[in-house]
Amino acid sequence: MQIEINKEEVLNRFIKYIKIDSQSDATSHSTPSTEKQWEIIRLLETDLQSIGMSDVEVDEKGYIMATLPATTTKKVPCIGFVAHYDTSPDFKASNINPQIHENYDGKDILLNKEENIVLSPDYFEDLQQYKGQTIITTDGTTLLSADDKAGVTEIVSAMKYLIDHPEIEHGKIRICFTPDEEIGRGAHYFDVEKFGAKWAYTMDGSQIGELEYENFNAASADIYFKGRIVHPGYAKGKMVNSMYMASQFIQALPADEVPEKTTEKEGFFHLSDIKGEVEETHLHYIIRDHDEVLFEKRKDLVRNEVQKLQAIHGTENVVLELKDQYYNMRKKIEPVMHIVDIAEKAMRSLKIEPIFKAIRGGTDGSQLSYKGLPCPNIFAGGHNFHGKYEYVPLESMLKATQVIVKIAEITAEDA
Repeated sequence: MQIEINKEEVLNRFIKYIKIDSQSDATSHSTPSTEKQWEIIRLLETDLQSIGMSDVEVDEKGYIMATLPATTTKKVPCIGFVAHYDTSPDFKASNINPQIHENYDGKDILLNKEENIVLSPDYFEDLQQYKGQTIITTDGTTLLSADDKAGVTEIVSAMKYLIDHPEIEHGKIRICFTPDEEIGRGAHYFDVEKFGAKWAYTMDGSQIGELEYENFNAASADIYFKGRIVHPGYAKGKMVNSMYMASQFIQALPADEVPEKTTEKEGFFHLSDIKGEVEETHLHYIIRDHDEVLFEKRKDLVRNEVQKLQAIHGTENVVLELKDQYYNMRKKIEPVMHIVDIAEKAMRSLKIEPIFKAIRGGTDGSQLSYKGLPCPNIFAGGHNFHGKYEYVPLESMLKATQVIVKIAEITAEDA
C-alpha cells in the first residue's frame, strides 16, 4: 500500500510548532528547565487528543506520553517513537519567521536582505541534493527549531495517518515527547517502565536516510580558577590573575582536538563557555569520544592538567567538576540489531538509501538505551541546527513520516 502523507497538513503543523518559543536553559534546576516549554506541552497534549490518540498523559516534569492501540490480534511487540520539543539555547528562538522556498533552484537563498545573510550551496553543499524540493528556512535572525520539532511533527503526522488508515495492521505503539534534550537532560525523568515499549526510535537525525545506533561518549568539565585582585599600581608580588591561570589550562590541551578540526569518530575537547576576571575565571568544556578507552583518557588528561595547576596555585584555587553525561549506545543496540534492520527495511521499501553513521553528539536515545529502552536514531530532515542557517526540506519530513508508518507495518508483518 502506498503511503500518501498530506503535504500541507505536515507543513502547517510544523510551522505551528516552531512558532512557539520552547528554549531550554542549562542554568535552571527545574524540569522542564523553562516555564515557556509548557506552552508547547499543552498544545501537543491537545493535538494528540484531537487526532484520536489514547492514554494521552502529561506528567509534572513535562513528559508527554500517548498510545496508539493495535489494529491486529497478532502478538506484536509494543514499539515507541520519541522526539524532544525543546529548542537549543544557543541562538535566538523567539519570533521565528519561516521562509518557504518552493521548487528550490539549487542557487543561493537570500535569508535576510537587510543583513545580507545568504544560505549558499557553495558553503552548505548538502543543499544541492534538495534541488526541486520545498526548502523551509529561517529569516536569518533566529534558528528554525527543526531540531526537533521536525521530529515531533513527523510522529504526530504518522500517528494521524495510522488512525485514519485502520486497515494498516500494526501492534501497540507508544509515543513520548520530552523536555530539555538540548541541555542533556531529555531522558533524566523518562519512565521507561511506564512507557512500556520493547524498543523505540528517536526521530532526531539530520539528512534524509540517516540511521544511527552509535554516538559519542560525553562528559562535561567545569574548571574554576580563583585569583586575587589588587590595585595594579601596587600589585607586584600580590596580584594573582585567574585568567592567566585559565589560559595555562587551555594551552595544555591538544590544539587540534577541537570540533572545528575533527570529523566522523574523532573525539575532541570543546571550550564552549568562558567567564573571567582577575578574581575568578570559569571554563566550561564538553568532552567527546566514540571510543570508550579514549574517552577515559581524555578525562584523565583534564584531571592531570588540573592537578599540575593545583600543585602551583593550591587545590583551593583550581577546582574541577567533571561529570559524565551519556555513553555510546552501540553497546546496547548491538545485541538487538533486528530493530535497526526493521528501520533499514522500512527505508529501502520507500526507496530511501540508509546512511549509517555515528552521531557526533547524543540524543535522548543514547540515555534511554542505557535505561533499558534500546533506541536507534532516525533522520528528521533538518540541517545546520542551532543557528540562522538551519533549514529542512519538506519532502524529507514527509519521507520521515512514511518511515514511521512503515516501521509500524513491518514490525507487525515480521512478528
